[in-house]
Amino acid sequence: MTEQPKTPTRDDLVAALRESGEDFLRRLRALPAATFEQGRYESGWNGRQILAHVAAIEWTYPRLLDIPLQARGASAAGGDPPTRTAQGGIDAYNARQVEKREGVSVQALLEEFSRNRATTIAAVAGADEGLFAMPIRSAGGVTGPLGLVIQSVAVGHIIQHGRDIAGEGG
Repeated sequence: MTEQPKTPTRDDLVAALRESGEDFLRRLRALPAATFEQGRYESGWNGRQILAHVAAIEWTYPRLLDIPLQARGASAAGGDPPTRTAQGGIDAYNARQVEKREGVSVQALLEEFSRNRATTIAAVAGADEGLFAMPIRSAGGVTGPLGLVIQSVAVGHIIQHGRDIAGEGG
């Protein structure tokens, strides 16, 4: 039997969100401008388009906190963990968000990410500690306790995309 990783506490998440956000911004600000125009991703996105995706998706992370609040009613009825589903699916949502940001400068996208990350941190810092153990399913299909889902999508996902943009892959 595989042991589930320990669900991070609110304070663990806040620290990881701050650190990963600062690392992401520091890493990308140090890259030459040409790096953002190079093809980097299997969908054909270049570095600036991946950054547009990251800036856009960061807006959604505070909304993950709403899912377990809705679950309190569903769990009493014995239902499955609630989820948020993007209209047309997650891939269509991502494509729409990247397209909306076509032509937006790298600097403006970094600023958008920074603002949205600050909102994510504030939302997590202000949330009830008990929410982080409640099961959810994100629009991207990540399931588990809210704390692990946030750790996966708002920390791990962002770290990986920073590597993608820098051309480090892996």
